[in-house]
Amino acid sequence: MAEAAIPPDSTDATRPSAAATRLRRFRVDVGTIICAVALVQSLLLVALGYWGAQRLVSRVGESAHKVSHDRVEDNVLAFLAKTQAVVHAIGDSPSLHPLGEDGERSAEMLWTMLEEATELDSLGVASDDGHLLMAERYPVSAIRQVVRDPAFSTETWEYKRSVDIEGGDPRQRFATTRIESFRSDHDATERDWYREALARKAPVWTPPFHLADGEELGVSYAQPAERLDDEGRHLQSMVVVGHLSLGHLSTLVRQFGSRGPGESVLLSDDHHVLARSDHPDPVRALQWPEGGVLGAVHAHMLAYGISENVEDESFVVTHAGERYRVESSRIGPTGWELISWEPEAALLAGLERLVRWGLLLTLAFLAFALFISLRLSKLVTAPIEKLSQTARRIGRLELDDLPQQPSRVLEIQHLNQALDDSARSLRAFSKFVPVHLIRQLVAEGHALAPGGSPRRITAMFTDVEGFTSIAESLEAGVLVRQLTEYFNLAQRVFARHGGVVDKYMGDGIMVLWGAPLDLPDAEYRACLAARELHAEMAELNRRWQAEGLQPFHTRIGMHTGVVIAGVLGSSDRLSYTALGDVINAASRIEGSNKELGTRTLMSEATHAGLNGRLPTRRIEEQVALRGRQTRMVLYELLEENEAP
Repeated sequence: MAEAAIPPDSTDATRPSAAATRLRRFRVDVGTIICAVALVQSLLLVALGYWGAQRLVSRVGESAHKVSHDRVEDNVLAFLAKTQAVVHAIGDSPSLHPLGEDGERSAEMLWTMLEEATELDSLGVASDDGHLLMAERYPVSAIRQVVRDPAFSTETWEYKRSVDIEGGDPRQRFATTRIESFRSDHDATERDWYREALARKAPVWTPPFHLADGEELGVSYAQPAERLDDEGRHLQSMVVVGHLSLGHLSTLVRQFGSRGPGESVLLSDDHHVLARSDHPDPVRALQWPEGGVLGAVHAHMLAYGISENVEDESFVVTHAGERYRVESSRIGPTGWELISWEPEAALLAGLERLVRWGLLLTLAFLAFALFISLRLSKLVTAPIEKLSQTARRIGRLELDDLPQQPSRVLEIQHLNQALDDSARSLRAFSKFVPVHLIRQLVAEGHALAPGGSPRRITAMFTDVEGFTSIAESLEAGVLVRQLTEYFNLAQRVFARHGGVVDKYMGDGIMVLWGAPLDLPDAEYRACLAARELHAEMAELNRRWQAEGLQPFHTRIGMHTGVVIAGVLGSSDRLSYTALGDVINAASRIEGSNKELGTRTLMSEATHAGLNGRLPTRRIEEQVALRGRQTRMVLYELLEENEAP
């Protein structure tokens, strides 16, 4: 009963206090909830992000390492395949023989194949009676023929210009420069490559050996080539062989480390080093893979039997306190082992650095989001209280000067919009509300209707001299192309000097300096743009004339003053433009160029803004502008070559 006796005014006075108490509790609760949710979400995102990023980085690193390793393996296989293809092609030749007429044809064939196979140092064929025919690239270019007698061998060397010469007559390339003959004890049947190929009756890759000069190591690929008589019985055994130096393999192996910090090594089937990228020079002596990272990798492979495995292997080796990721694969036709390694730190450092930066940015974003959430929880109650006051005023039909409460919170914005719609409806349907108040409130929503404001600008109009006759003489496509190039050039010039193109009118352009934004020294900038437009058009006209096109000569008029600038037009079709006498006068000034024989004219107001910084010429007589009763003083803007 006591509450019912409370006067209305005192009841209204007590409501804000109670609401404020509730709002404070609401703000604390919302802030606590948002903080807890954001903190838990941040911790989960950071933990999951770091875990996932670490796995991704590791897999990307492994893939990159495997791709580099496979690229070297593919290059080595292609290198060996070409060598095998050359040897097989020679072995399939019907006229193959180291002596006689077939020997001459075989020599030409060996020389031609050696020219094509740049990776080979020599190509040859040996028969079971000890005869040998070989085309040599290293150490000298020559055709070597060994005729074996029971007591000794006779060697004949036909020296050539160079097997690597390209172009010209093939006979000249094969021409002999000098000949040497001498006795020797050379017997091809005693060579390892000959014995192995005949013993296995299949193509073989030999272990590394010293080449003829003793300074290079090489390997050989040998293939048996048996010849039968007309009745299909064994007639003669021959072996075709190709020698190549390990320097070629070293070049291929070094490709692994060419794009990163890794190294690679090629081991023979008996674990000798054939080629390696961690030394600048080719392998010149037989050596075991000992010492350094290679020694640690090789020891690991022996300990775990990896060197005997024909499948590709990936593993990690620790050396000198640093972990290395290793790839190992078998080079099929040779039994060789390709090994490559990269330090994990170098392999993953860049990606891990990116991950750390990403995590830091994520934390920074979450911190910012948390800050915004806290601010939102503190500020959300104030708009609600003000909106409740607005609702009470609407309930009392106090519709004048209702405050707006814009908010980024969707629900509050919806409530604000609903109250605003209610007030608009009441204003529209309340017949007792005075008309002048309706007009005043509607005027407050001017952003939805056309409007403008006074602004001091410099207006420019341009026109192409004689455009009508130009348009009549050109095809439509050519005219459009020239206009497009002209407008593009003009737009760039105006933009560099702060001008805003208002509209294009046929071949004419209307440009504003000082609208929609204030622009200091607008007159000077507009004049600079006019001079630059003429200069660049002169260059464009020269190019057009070289193409047989007609030039464009631009005429310009400028005036400075106050206009009405803003969004103007109908209720459903608006545009930003400027209206006023200044615009009309600028257009008329541009048209006066035709009568005065000038290119660039300006009003006295524009000339005053120049302060003598650019050369001008006063038109002695005041000019009558079409459509205007008063005459105007005009000035011509002079070019640099026209300055007095």
